[in-house]
Amino acid sequence: MSLDPDVTPPPVYQHSNDLRSRSSRSSRTQSFSSSTRNHAQAQGQNFNPIPGGARSRSQSTDRSIKYVHPFPPHMLNRSETFKSNGTKNSGRSGRPTLYPSESSSTLVGSALERKMRDEDPITDRQDTGSRLESLRDHMRQHDLAYYVIPSEDSHGSEYIAPSDKRREWISGFTGTAGQAIVSATTAYLITDSRYWLQAREQLDQNWVLVQAGSVDGPKTWVDWIVERAENCKVGMDARLIAYEQATALNNALKSKNAKLYYPPQNLVDLIWRDKPARSREPIYVQPKEFTGWGSNEKLAKLREWIRRQRPAVPSYSKAEPKPSQIQVATLISNLSCIAWMLNLRGDDIPFNPVFHSYLFVGIESATLFIELAKITPEVDTYLQSIGVAVRDYNDIWTFLRRKEWGEGNVIISPQTSYAICLMLTSFRYTVLPSYVEEMKAMKNETELRGLRNAYVRDGAAFVRWLAWLEEKMGQGYDVTEWEAAWRLTEYRRKNKLYMGLAYENISASGPNAALPHYSPHKSTARMIDRETPYLNDSGGQYRDGTCDTTRTVHFGRPTPEQCEAFTRVLQGHIAIDTAIFPEGTTGAKLDVLARKSLWQDGLNYMHGTGHGVGSFLNVHEGPHGFSSEVELVPGHVLTNEPGFYNAGKWGMRIESALFVKRIRTKGQYNGDVWLGFERLTCVPIQTKMVREVMLSKEERQWLKDHNRRCLEVLEPLLRQDKRAMKYLRREAERGIGIAGAGPGGLTIDWD
Repeated sequence: MSLDPDVTPPPVYQHSNDLRSRSSRSSRTQSFSSSTRNHAQAQGQNFNPIPGGARSRSQSTDRSIKYVHPFPPHMLNRSETFKSNGTKNSGRSGRPTLYPSESSSTLVGSALERKMRDEDPITDRQDTGSRLESLRDHMRQHDLAYYVIPSEDSHGSEYIAPSDKRREWISGFTGTAGQAIVSATTAYLITDSRYWLQAREQLDQNWVLVQAGSVDGPKTWVDWIVERAENCKVGMDARLIAYEQATALNNALKSKNAKLYYPPQNLVDLIWRDKPARSREPIYVQPKEFTGWGSNEKLAKLREWIRRQRPAVPSYSKAEPKPSQIQVATLISNLSCIAWMLNLRGDDIPFNPVFHSYLFVGIESATLFIELAKITPEVDTYLQSIGVAVRDYNDIWTFLRRKEWGEGNVIISPQTSYAICLMLTSFRYTVLPSYVEEMKAMKNETELRGLRNAYVRDGAAFVRWLAWLEEKMGQGYDVTEWEAAWRLTEYRRKNKLYMGLAYENISASGPNAALPHYSPHKSTARMIDRETPYLNDSGGQYRDGTCDTTRTVHFGRPTPEQCEAFTRVLQGHIAIDTAIFPEGTTGAKLDVLARKSLWQDGLNYMHGTGHGVGSFLNVHEGPHGFSSEVELVPGHVLTNEPGFYNAGKWGMRIESALFVKRIRTKGQYNGDVWLGFERLTCVPIQTKMVREVMLSKEERQWLKDHNRRCLEVLEPLLRQDKRAMKYLRREAERGIGIAGAGPGGLTIDWD
């Protein structure tokens, strides 16, 4: 049996000595946790319902890596999704000690089993002293003054597999961005403002946090190392640094009589005894009904592009190019580009349906370098049908060293690992922006239709969950951040074509919502409070699209400060959504529209306004975005996510996905060159925190139209869910803001 969120048995009441501090809606607090406790006792397990209680972190059987199932029940034979410990909670609210809301009394069958199995361990800070000393032993053998451990893998991936989490293992810091740099006496962790608090909590006494981007800090880790390295060697794995970064760093170090040095083996790998093995999960075909283009068509376009590239001869040369100077192939190392090009998907990296591989595409042939165990007979037949040969993943180095493609130059992107460049030598490669990334970013009609459908299904799950959460909060239940996120995943799991989560849930209340990348953990999550906004940033992976949505709601009566900030965020969101601009406009030029209303009140946010999104691929996709100088073109999909974060108190963000399309304007100056956005996300925006007097007539109409459109589009999917329909209709029909206090401070909130 599966989860039925609408089946709720009679509640179990937990009474407190201080009923006056409970919700004004009820003089008792209801907890979902009784069935979970009984189940654990029946299994002979120790059960403690209080976060941070007897269930000590040190009891965990795992250090920092945990696997959980993100897939629907019929897909549980696939590999599990990695879940790394993130930011710890920032403390409990001022409410009395309450039982966490486990909601297990509404769960049956496989849903309850999944919940009980998700232990989500949090460990104490590990002592990294012995690891650092072992690393320094190897550094001395190579006469290294510094050794750099990046966050990325050999393919420059933002999200990486457990076996590639070297920086996390050596430092204990689990954030997705940051470099570890170890010297003979000190270890440094360099990361940006998103992770400063998390790093302080996770780093032990052996590490020094360097705050990149701070007033007195370096802009990047490259600036930091260039300032300090002098007359010395700086070591790192050449596979883990991109060509463009290695080139710039080498040039900067020359002036200091220092240089980059690449040991033959990764020094962290030499001391990581229990390093996880690489995934060997099989890959599978993404059908043309979802991709729109067959792989043969994509390969043909790529080969046409290769032929168009000028030979590698000096611009002043008038001589005929030699055969060795002709562009004859391209090597693709970016995992999402390979998956897109071949219409294949895999299961090697958490939340990203990609697989470790390299793809060499020549004018007449193509070769995929991948662990052979991942190739099923069906995939092997498919690859033969599109003319792609298969070789072992590690054969790429032999292939490059022997120049097995014959004469001619190989085109690589600036993000290709420097190890590949060293193997090719500068006379055998040309560096150009990735044409595959450019093609992948421009979604075709089939991909856009799939994304529309995926966002409707994902929106329906989001609304079902919002209605459930609001009802439980209104009834006096106390729900943890982790519980809320887990329940939303269960609603998504029931959707057609669901394949897992697009990224780790961000579910945050109170001060945790002021941390843009906070993710809750079962043992330490805060209760969602009724005094501050609650932020949820999450999305599902579906065969027809990748979703990314953020909504911020309030379960009590928001303060004037919260309402004003939320209204400014909403105005920025609307400004991006309604923008009309000519061809040639970059995302970076539009970024100011999202910030203008916030700046009027001296407010801002320190992250980007939005990023590209894949089609059942990575949730972060380039090269376009609102921080990018790449021109926006029809078919680009990107997010619109302004926010505001009141450090240590609360935070808010509104995020919807958009795609670029042509717009017919009144004037049509210069012809058909005008572009705008169409919104994919279909989740209502709560109006409770909006100050109507701050909105223009057009902004008020936009908000009403958006919520009414959500009702119109989602009603066919939610018609049988009375609770969700009640929520959806109310949000579509209610006014903006909340009524002011009456005589004596009396307030009434009308549903």
